[in-house]
Amino acid sequence: MIDASRYPLLSRIDGPADLRRLPESDLVAVAGELRDYLIESVSQSGGHFGAGLGVVELTVALHYLYDTPEDRLVWDVGHQCYPHKILTGRRDRIGTIKRKDGLAPFPRREESEYDTLGVGHSSTSISAALGMAIASARKGESRRTVAVIGDGAMTAGMAFEALNHGGDLEPEPDILVILNDNQMSISENVGALTKILARLMSNRTLVQMRERTKRSLRRGSWLWRFLRRWEEHWKGMFVPSTLFEEFGFHYTGPVDGHDLPGLLHTLGTVKELRGPQLVHVITRKGKGYGQAEADQIEYHAVSPFDPRRGVVKKPGPARPTYTQVFGDWLCDMAAADARLLAITPAMREGSGLVRFSREFPDRYFDVGIAEQHSVTLAAGMAIEGGKPVVAIYSTFLQRAYDQLIHDVALQGLDVLFAIDRAGVVGPDGATHAGSFDLSYLRCIPGMVVMAPADEAECRRMLSTGFLHEGPAAVRYPRGTGPGVALGADLDPIEIGRAERRRAGGGIALLAFGALLEPALAVGDELDATVVNMRFVKPLDESLVLELARSHPALVTLEDNAVAGGAGASVLELLAREGLATPVLVLGLPDAFLEHAAREELLAECGLDAAGIKAAILKRWPQLPALAVGRAAAG
Repeated sequence: MIDASRYPLLSRIDGPADLRRLPESDLVAVAGELRDYLIESVSQSGGHFGAGLGVVELTVALHYLYDTPEDRLVWDVGHQCYPHKILTGRRDRIGTIKRKDGLAPFPRREESEYDTLGVGHSSTSISAALGMAIASARKGESRRTVAVIGDGAMTAGMAFEALNHGGDLEPEPDILVILNDNQMSISENVGALTKILARLMSNRTLVQMRERTKRSLRRGSWLWRFLRRWEEHWKGMFVPSTLFEEFGFHYTGPVDGHDLPGLLHTLGTVKELRGPQLVHVITRKGKGYGQAEADQIEYHAVSPFDPRRGVVKKPGPARPTYTQVFGDWLCDMAAADARLLAITPAMREGSGLVRFSREFPDRYFDVGIAEQHSVTLAAGMAIEGGKPVVAIYSTFLQRAYDQLIHDVALQGLDVLFAIDRAGVVGPDGATHAGSFDLSYLRCIPGMVVMAPADEAECRRMLSTGFLHEGPAAVRYPRGTGPGVALGADLDPIEIGRAERRRAGGGIALLAFGALLEPALAVGDELDATVVNMRFVKPLDESLVLELARSHPALVTLEDNAVAGGAGASVLELLAREGLATPVLVLGLPDAFLEHAAREELLAECGLDAAGIKAAILKRWPQLPALAVGRAAAG
């Protein structure tokens, strides 16, 4: 529970209605308490940090001025939603964020009526808010709709598709887009839009002069009408702010997003205007916590820390993460092959490209939050003889699925997809779970799809995919592997060849990727044959058929949705060959996974050693007796 003696105003706010009952003169103090409470709570629980600190004043202003939840407030991505959650009835549960059965780390409709759109991926807010505004207007409702989108999210084409549509509608939709400009995504923003916004900020004095002049004139007077008529020409001469106005959105700003009285005045004025509006708000990521302001990348998301000392870097894990394995391989292969070009959609840190970006800056391409563009860019590079590597999260590759099929696979181009965060990811929840990549990759003709069981195999598979002539994908999980020693070579492995890791006298376990380790533990207990399948496509059909003919049953194991996944490929093969060998397919259930630790989710899905053994014995309860009998006979 919140300490009322330390937070006298915030402790009285159980929802936005309580906030709106306070006098406006109290709001600066509310924002101060909210920022302090956010620092205290996230330092204990961990979670997204810097983005929320940057929108404290904006969040207070929006919930104070707008009648939420009747008025719709749509957050983009949701990294910045913690202050919103605190003000909308979830204050005392904010410490449970990202934990099993706790608050979701992003806005979620099932969690609160104030979360109008469930998010986790970027650049969706304007489209959704526009749809809400259109539907509300058709019902004759007068509610207001506000989308809050960061300048990082504005690098995605979807945001501009929504602006293009919304600014051309008749009748004009009543929608407010707030561009939260902090010059950051997770890392620094890239692209021409960043330069445009910087020019807008540099001309801020001229903009403020214009706005003060307009406010000093009587609305409707001949001078006011003259200024309005010539405003576009004036802005064209002095301030390059017409980009959004050409889309049909009336532009206001830049506005200081930490000047709460000024923010309330501006938003209060814009609230009375009709039609598409865009307010450009300047904020600082990490505002109010010195370390977070100074190191905005480090403090984007944090583990629990001492707020007096800040984040203290701990020694890394004794063994490298799969992300580090990829990053090191990328640099080694780039040194060996000048054709290698690396592409990331705004995930330099998360995908392990920091070292590469420093050592090979002319071969490093951060395209911003533009997954579709990243894939087709790779296609163009491959056409001209490059060997592009697209480093991307499994869940983000979903956003570029058409480009993957149409622009790469259909044309058989040499593009390697290094797919991080595959399978069960954990605390970020369903929006970031890589539950479907084996299913959506396996059905694409010409794709080579690999799933390493350990770090060394991951490195060799990356070489395999890079050297292969055609599209290939290596999907690997978040975190560390079992600790297999890494070599320095860049040798590939034979495509489509599995390896038998344990010979047994009972059933055969076919493990795809990260589930080999628990499969080996179960194999020892049940005297089962265990195979590291390695390739989802092409499948090692000869070995699978041999096992199906020599074993009474098969069990497939994958860290992917059962529907259409690796196990389905085994079933399809046996059906095609007319074999009736029983197959137990184990994988992720037909449901979106909640947020929890990876280990908790694997156990919940029955994909840890205990769950795998239990599922097998439920299907074939006689196995323990058979295993004991074979051991005694031996």
